[in-house]
Amino acid sequence: MSFSSEVKEYLSKINNLKNKEEVKYELIGYLISNNTTCSNSKIMYSTVNEYNINRFSKLISNLNVVDFKIELKGKNYTITLPKINMNEIKYINNNIEINNIEGDNLKKALIRGVFLGGGSINNPEKKYHMEIILSTYENAKFIKGILQEEDIETKELQRKTGYSLYIKEGEQISKFLAYTGANTAVLKFEEIRVIRDMKNNINRKVNCETANITKTVNAAVKQIEAIKLLKKQRKFESLPDTLKEIANLRLENPDATLVELGQMLKTPIGKSGVNHRLNSIMQIAQIK
Repeated sequence: MSFSSEVKEYLSKINNLKNKEEVKYELIGYLISNNTTCSNSKIMYSTVNEYNINRFSKLISNLNVVDFKIELKGKNYTITLPKINMNEIKYINNNIEINNIEGDNLKKALIRGVFLGGGSINNPEKKYHMEIILSTYENAKFIKGILQEEDIETKELQRKTGYSLYIKEGEQISKFLAYTGANTAVLKFEEIRVIRDMKNNINRKVNCETANITKTVNAAVKQIEAIKLLKKQRKFESLPDTLKEIANLRLENPDATLVELGQMLKTPIGKSGVNHRLNSIMQIAQIK
C-alpha cells in the first residue's frame, strides 16, 4: 500500500459522522476536488481508492442521500448521485464552488475532504511532495487561504484537469497532515523524515570528507613531483635545510597530512608552516 493510501485509510476512519456540519463540509471538500463532475441533474465522483469511495458513501448516507449508485469500471470506482442543494455551495457552469465557511473544525473537515477527494502524497522516503487538485481556480484560492491562516504555505499550478496546490517541504507537509487529523500518518512521516535527514547529513559529511581526501592526495602528488624534479635537476641539495627536511619527510610519508608532517620535524611546526614550506618547494620547481 502506498503512503498516500495509508493516509487516506486513516482519514476515512475518523469517527465524526455524528457531527452533521463536519460531515457536510467534508463532503463539500470531495465535491470541489477535480475528481467530481456535475451535469444539470447529477453529480459523479470517481477515484481508484476504495477508502475514498467508502468514505464518500458514508458522508452522503449520513446526510440522508440514499439515491446513489456505485460502479466499478476496471480499477476506477464511480459514485453517481442527484445534484445536492446546499447554501454553502453554488453551481457555476457545471462546476461546484464553495461560498463561505466559519469555525476551525469545519475548516479542518473541508481540508480533509479536499485531500481525500483530490489529494495525493508521495512516499517521503523518496521525496517530499503533496498535492491537491481542485476543480476551479476560485476553489484553489479558497483552500489556499484557509491553509495560509494555519501557516501552511502552498504553491499553485494550473493543470489540464484543474488547479493544483502543492507542497514540497517536509515540515509543511507534516503540518498539513496534522491539520487534517491524520495523527498516525504524522508520526510515521516524521519518523521517515528524521531518518532521511540523518542519512542526508551523513552523505554530505562523507562527500565532504571524500573531497578533502582527494584534495589532500592531489596536493601530495604534486609536492612529490616537485621534489623529484628538483632532485633530477640537481637543485635539491642547494635547498635550505628546512625545505630539504620537509621534502624528505614528504617522500617518506606520501599519505601523511600536513599536520602529521609538521609533528615529524625535528622542531615541530603547525599546518600553515608545513604548507608554506611545501609551496616554496613547488615554486622553486615551478610546479603549479
